[in-house]
Parts: sequence; C-alpha cells; structure tokens
Amino acid sequence: MAPRIQLEKAAWRWVETVKPEEIRQEHIELAYRINLPACKRGTCRRNCKGNPNCLVGIGEQAWLGEIDENAFHNIDDPNSERRDKNTFVGLTNLGATCYVNTFLQVWFHNLELRRSLYQCHNSRAQEHNIESDYEPQSICEHLQYLFALLQNSNRKYIDPSGLVKALGLDTGQQQDAQEFSKLFLTLLEDTLSKQKNSNLQNVIQQQFCGQFSYVTMCNQCGRSSALPSRFYELELNIQGHKNLTECVTEFLKEEKLDGENRYFCESCQSKQCATRRIRLHSLPTTLNLQLMRFVFDRQTGHKKKLNTFISFPEQLDMGPFLEGKQDQKCVYELSAVLIHRGISAYSGHYIAHVKDARTGDWYKFNDEEIEKMEGKKLQLGIEEDIAETVKSQTRKPKCSKGYHCSRNAYMLVYKVQEEESSDPSRTSVEVPAFLQRLVDQDNYKFEEWCCEMADMRKQSVDKGKAKHEEVKELYELLPARDGEPYEFIPLEWLKKWLDDSTATKEIDTSLFLCSHGKLHPDKVGECKRVSLQAAQLLYERYSGGPRLEGSSLCRECVSERCRVLRLKNQLNEDYKEVSNLIKRTLSDEGYWVGKASLRRWRQLALEQLDEDEHETKHSNGQTNGDGPHNNSKEFETDLSEGTEDDMKTFNEDIVCSHGGLSILDSERKLVSSEVWAKLREYFPKAPEFNQNQESCQQCLTLEQEEKDNEAVSKMMALEQKNQLLNLFHEKNRPTLTKWPQGTDVLYIVPLFFVEEWRKFIRRPTKSSPVSNVGNTLLLCPHGGFMFTYDSLISGDAQHIALLWPNEWDVISRLFMVDQAISIHCFKETTPSGSTTQYTTQPELCWECRESFLFQQQRDLREYTQATVYIRKVIEDKRMIKDAAPELNASSSEAEEEREEPPKVDGEKDPDFSQSQDSAKRLKLSDGSTASSAAPVTNTTKLGGIRRSTRHRKLRGEKALIVSANQTLKELKIQIMHAFSVAPFDQNLSIDGKSLTDDSAALGTLGIIPESIICLKADEPIADYAAMDDVYQVRMPEEGFKGTGLLGH
Repeated sequence: MAPRIQLEKAAWRWVETVKPEEIRQEHIELAYRINLPACKRGTCRRNCKGNPNCLVGIGEQAWLGEIDENAFHNIDDPNSERRDKNTFVGLTNLGATCYVNTFLQVWFHNLELRRSLYQCHNSRAQEHNIESDYEPQSICEHLQYLFALLQNSNRKYIDPSGLVKALGLDTGQQQDAQEFSKLFLTLLEDTLSKQKNSNLQNVIQQQFCGQFSYVTMCNQCGRSSALPSRFYELELNIQGHKNLTECVTEFLKEEKLDGENRYFCESCQSKQCATRRIRLHSLPTTLNLQLMRFVFDRQTGHKKKLNTFISFPEQLDMGPFLEGKQDQKCVYELSAVLIHRGISAYSGHYIAHVKDARTGDWYKFNDEEIEKMEGKKLQLGIEEDIAETVKSQTRKPKCSKGYHCSRNAYMLVYKVQEEESSDPSRTSVEVPAFLQRLVDQDNYKFEEWCCEMADMRKQSVDKGKAKHEEVKELYELLPARDGEPYEFIPLEWLKKWLDDSTATKEIDTSLFLCSHGKLHPDKVGECKRVSLQAAQLLYERYSGGPRLEGSSLCRECVSERCRVLRLKNQLNEDYKEVSNLIKRTLSDEGYWVGKASLRRWRQLALEQLDEDEHETKHSNGQTNGDGPHNNSKEFETDLSEGTEDDMKTFNEDIVCSHGGLSILDSERKLVSSEVWAKLREYFPKAPEFNQNQESCQQCLTLEQEEKDNEAVSKMMALEQKNQLLNLFHEKNRPTLTKWPQGTDVLYIVPLFFVEEWRKFIRRPTKSSPVSNVGNTLLLCPHGGFMFTYDSLISGDAQHIALLWPNEWDVISRLFMVDQAISIHCFKETTPSGSTTQYTTQPELCWECRESFLFQQQRDLREYTQATVYIRKVIEDKRMIKDAAPELNASSSEAEEEREEPPKVDGEKDPDFSQSQDSAKRLKLSDGSTASSAAPVTNTTKLGGIRRSTRHRKLRGEKALIVSANQTLKELKIQIMHAFSVAPFDQNLSIDGKSLTDDSAALGTLGIIPESIICLKADEPIADYAAMDDVYQVRMPEEGFKGTGLLGH
C-alpha cells in the first residue's frame, strides 16, 4: 500500500475539478477512502494508517494460530522460589548487604555455634501464638530464627531484613566486612555471656578465641617481659608476600626497638634497645585469618585494595608457629573462603565459598544464588577474573596440589582437623521444637502463597484461552465487504483489544467527531472500517459509542475542505498576481494595508485556511520576499522594516489601540481596489480602511501632547543644567580627604539622585524628570545618619554625593527635599596644637550603625555563588608571568580591562602584584589632582585618583565560584582542575595567613567575596586528570557509628 501522505493526496485530488456546490456521494466516499482495497496478510510489514480497510499488523499475529498457555500470564512459576532438595537456603541482598550475607552463611555452617544458639533461652518464641507473625527482639533471637529458617525453610532464599534492621545497618551503604565481623562477634559474645546456661556463656571464646603475648627482651640485660592478650582473628599483612606461610611468619617476626622507639627496661631503669615479637600460646577451634587487603593509603588519605595473589593450603599446620602446649591440635582444614570482587575498597561484591561439614562438599554462596562445586573441591574460578581491569595486573601463579591462589580472598576460615567418627550427632544439628514451630508457620505461608500464584496463573490462562477464541471468531468477521453496511472503530481501541496486557475498555469514538457530530475527515486514518456484524458483537461485549455508521460521513466538512484546498491551490497564483499589481501606479480608489501584513499575507492566509479546516498542524508557507515568484526588489525594499512575528490577523498592524487607523504613515501602503479584493477573499474579516479614511483623532491628540511634554522637559533640563553646571560635568567637586578652604559645611545627597538627574539632563525626552531628593535613604529608622566621617573616607562615600552650599541652595529650590543632611568641619586651637573635628546633621545613630556593620560582616560570611581569585605565586611571592592564558574570561571582559585607566605609581593596591617587567605606569605631579569626588561609584584614593572597584584579574590568575559553607578541601579540588596542582601540593594563604584546615568552611576561614587567595605549589604536575581517582571528595567515613553493633 502507498504511504499515508500519498493516500491523503489521492483522497482529495478530485477537488481540482469539483467545486464545493458540485460535490456528490462518490466524492465524499473518496475523501473517506471507503473503496481503498484491503491489505492481505503478509503484504504489509506494519499497519497502513492511511487505509481504513487495512486490518493487518494491529496485533492479530499473536492470536492467529496455536498459542502456548504460558503466553497468557506473566506470573513466574511459584515453584521456582522453592528450595531444591539437598541444597542450602540463600539470603536476599537488601541493597548493599552482601557483606552481611557472607558472614551469616559462614557462621551458620559453624555447627557448634549453631547448636549453641539453638540452646539459648527464648521465652518469646516458646510462647508465641502462631496466628500472628513472630517478631524477634534481641540479636540472639534474630540469629536463632534466621538459622532455623536457613536450615529447614521451604524457600529458596529468605529475607534477613529483621536482623539488619535490629542492627541499625544502612542497607544502601557498603561497609567494611572485616570490621563488621569483629563487631558482630563482640556483640554476640556480650549477649551470650548473659545467658543463664553456663555452657553458652563462653561459646564465642571456645570457638574463635586464641591466646598470644607480646614478648619484649632488653638487649642490655636480657630481661624478658610478656604482655598476654586474646585474639579472635589474626590480621595478616599481605603486601610483599606470595603465600600464607610468609604472612604468618611476618606476623610473628621480631621487631627492633631502637632510636626514639627504645623500650624502658624495669631492670636497667632506663630506655634501652630491645626486640619485640608475638608468641602464640593457644589456637581456637575455628581459626579466622584476616588478609589485610584493604589498607590506608597515606598519599590519598583513603583506603585502597591490594589485588595481590596469595597462595593458601587446604590443610594448614600451625605447629611450627606455636610455642608450648605440645598436646594441642595444630592441624587445620580450610572450611571457608570469603571473596571481595572488584578493584576498589569502596565498591564491589562479597561472596563466600563454604565447605559443608556433613558431606565435605563445597558451595558458593552469592546472596540468593547457591552453587554446588563438583568433585568436593574448592573452585574459585571466575572470582579471580573480576579484577582484570587493574592496570598493573600480574599473572596468576601456578598452585601446587592442595593449594589455592587468590587475589580477591580477604578472609580464610580454618577448622581444627577432627578424627573421623561414626557418631552422626557430631555433624547433625536439630532445630528445637519451639523454633521448628515458627519455621513450619513460615513454610505454611509460603505454601499458601504458592497456591495463590498457581490459582492466578490458572485464571490468567483460562482468561487468555477465552480471549483467543473470541479474537479468532471476530477477526474473521472484521473486514467490511463492498456494498454491505459498515461502521468505523478506533484503531487504538482495536490494538488494545488485541493486546492482552491491558484491560479492554469501552469503545470511545467521541474524539473522532467533527463539529457537526459526524466522523471528521482528518480522523479517518485513525479508524478502521469493519463489518456491521463485527461492530455489533464488539459493542454488545464492550459497549461504548457514539457509533459511526455509513451515514456518519460529513458532507459539510468535505465541502469546507474542498473550498480550503481550492484556495490553497489558488494561493500561489494569487500571490504572483498581487505582487505584480502592487508595482503598478494607482489609478482608482485605494485601500490602506499594513506593510507587515503585506510581507506575511501568504503565510497568514495559509494559517487562516488551516484554522478553517480545523487542523492542528501549521503551514510552512514562505513569507513574501522568500518565495520563488517574487522578483520585485523595489517591493522587497519598501517592506523590509518592522517585526511581525506576533501578528495574528491581517491588517491589524495599522489598527491603533482605539480601533482606528494608525497615525504612523510609514507603516502602511496604499493598494488598488483590485489588490484589496484579492486579499479579502482570504481575509473576509480583516479591518478595512479606504484612502479617504482619516487617522485616529485620539492618537493625533496624544501625539501632540507628547510633543508638548518633550519641549517642556527640554526647557527644564536646560535650566537645571545651567544652574548646576559643575555638578553635571563633575568639575570642581569637594572631597573629604582634603577639606576645601572657604567653607565649613558640605551637603550630602544620595548618589542615586545625582545619577538619575544626570540621565534626565542628557536625555530629557527619554528619561523622567527628577522631582525630589530622597535623603531618608541615608538615615536610620530613628532619623540618625548612618555613616561617620572615617567610614566615608574609607569607602562608604560610594553611596553619597557631596555638594557645595550654593549648589544645595539651588537643589533646595528646584526639588522637594525630605531631609537636609550636612557635614561640618570645626577647627580648635589648643596648647598642644590645632585639631579638626567633623560632625554631621542629623547626628550619627550609633545603635543602627553597629547593627549595619554587623549585618555587613554577616553577609560577607554567608554567601553563595560568589567569586574568589586564585593567584599562583613562586618562591619570591611574585606572580608567575608566563602563566596559562585565561580560559574563563570572555573577549568582552578583556576589552574592558584594556580600557581601564592605569594605576598610580607607588599606589599600594592589595589586589595588584607587579612582576619584574612591571606594567606601564601613569605619573602625576603633586599639583595635578583629578576632578574626582565621592559622588561616583568608584572608591576615592589619595591624590583624588579613582580606580574601578571591579577586580582586575592578572595574567595567570583564575576566578572560581564558591559558597561560604563549602570546605577548604572542596576548594582545593576546584584549584586542582584549574591549575593542575594536586591538593596535597597546594599551599594556600590569604593576607599572609596560611589556610590548612581542610574540613573548615570558607566563611569561617575569613574568605569573603572578591578575596584573593595565593597559591604556592610544591611541585608542578603535568597530568592532573589522572588524579581524579587519587583525590576524591568523600564524606568522612563513619563506619558503623550509630548502629547496634556499637551498642546504640
């Protein structure tokens, strides 16, 4: 079938020869595409939306033919959640709790620990009513219940969230697994020690606790002292070692104590050189060996993982390392290996390989997934492939028989080797009756859930089979045959009816109706023509409406569309004709047309036609001057001015706000009646003005009033300028730094008043005249002045302007003044010499002044998105001349900097540091003072030279955006990216004070907006991009702070 656009054009091709009043039924059926041939299955890759008779590709493929009943539901087989025979139960990962799951599985397979936990007294479980859910409280109760479920649950995996919640662990944050093991065993030991059963109080010590002592020997006198200690695991350094024996040997080796680290000998009564070593006395039944893979990196200040291969045996003889107690069993068998997948200490995944004590089989525990190893052998396999992305990867060494090699193992669990026994009780642990009752309750709920899921699957299958039969029956009836009654059904409804994943709603055709209540011609592509018999069955089963039968074809809409399309086809010809007619000399009565309307009349006509045919799409018609038929340069030039993007109605651009003809002659053009008649065909409602129409009288009156007002403003501005000429030109201005002779009083007005007044004088017709002086802006609520003489000299003068007394008299006469403000100079002669004092009227309000200063300081320390400048210096504190060019300065900023006046020779500007080559300087004689005063926005310096308050960045200096609550460490990261200097090589200072506290906020360090921070680098680093992984901004590690593991 032809594409949709071609079908649409073919449906309306007849309008070229048929006028609206000549339309017959055959034309209406052509417009609605009634007689298009239906598509056959296999000929269309997808449904033909332009053909209402195409019923292929609407979703019927899934229903025609045989269907597997599993396609009728999306419910997994509940038996897939059931525990397989002779397998263990997994644990759900709650987000980042895989490290918890691995230890729980290891401890569960410690039969002695499990047996002891089952013996713990638990009155809550023993008295529990099975009609409600069991909720353990203590750690022992949680572990009891969890182990019982792991042993006898029917589920494939269970949820440990009860225990995790009781411990207060963050399920979204991965923690240190080794630290968790230590803290949890300590907590469990403390809990069990409170049991009444004395056999349970020392279970943790019996299983995991060994003894060693720190032995120190004086090299001088040979005296030996021992400090006994207990251990629950041995923490073995793996750096620089290849096998477990080397790690244990280093753990026990002698350490020399000399220099500042000498030992105080009790016999010698002085510090002496000595040797210290660890002496192993006894080993536990379960020996936990922690391989210290996660170490602290001094360079970065964070943990990192050592991906070193370590070889370890299946059978470990600890006899050579043990001193004394020769009767102790020293041969151990490997029972568990805990693995960390990943190359980073802050991410990755934990799994456990555990040996079944009953059968000797090895299992891999990966959260919910449990895999049995073949041949009763430990197979690490893919666990060693995870870290292959490490750049400095080493080849895996070959392992001898009975040995294993891993670079991801972080904990090895060895069990003391037992003699083979025929007693089955040693390897079997029975779940107590009170716990088994709780497990049976959970198993019953699981079986109930399985039954519910099976019933839901069956209901879905039955429903699907019924729908299958319905579709096969109705789809055959859908095609409408020629000459037989038919109806239109929405295509989207048919698709949803054939989509089993959505509920079938009633048939809604209201969105497809035209304004006459019939099927809109534009909507026929979104409907399908079906037989009356099929439509009847669909409406009976699903209801809906209104029904669109053969009588629903709208003659009115087809007639209107015919008119619009004929006008569209005629538009190009009319456009050419209008363009030619406009160039002719006017011979008869003319009409006023807006030039903007003439430029856009073709596009406006297309938009008007589109609106008439109720289409939502917009025409892309070209504007006048862009079309291929316009050859008139004169016409194009004549209409080139003005903007008409917002124009909605033709000729509205010459209608004034009063509804009359606009007074702007330059925006309209006189056209002939012939041109106007053509335009009226497309815009019958356009405003009409013939050439005798007078312009709007109201607009003319307003225009004259505006001219009169401008004349008055010019006269006012000229009069004020003549009376205040020096103030306007900034000549002969008084200054506070050098009080002028001949007067003891100066007057103060807001700088804002002077700036607004100058604007008015310069452009009296464009600016509003200034009527009053708002001096209350400079006063506090109590009527007191807000500035002191000293503060005005030091910078506050940028808010005010100083006036001579005669200027104040003029201003008082010309403007309304709410409050006079003056500053007075008094000279007193005393025996010690003459002194000068300054007072203001009104007097200073000290209370408000102090409050103002406090708020000012507060604002400087509570800022966001402020700019500070980083200036890189070398040894002699000078700027680096050949620094990198500015990357964040725009070309316009550079222009501004070049235009600024140079600095005064010798000016001590804290924001400026010259290099040896020195910048160009401007020298002024002592007598030449610039005519500058306080009334300008730039602060006044000695000698009257003013400089821009905008910071002038030097070459090599960079601006950074910071906030007051940002830490110094975060600022160093920004500096690292800007200057290629690592944070640990940065020495920062401000005003000579070093900045060293990385955790301190910038506001507390005295860094305020526009501050200049000096950067001195220890050494340059070329490749700073590689440092992103080395120095990252991290939240401080809090570990298990605030959790139940620390007693909170």
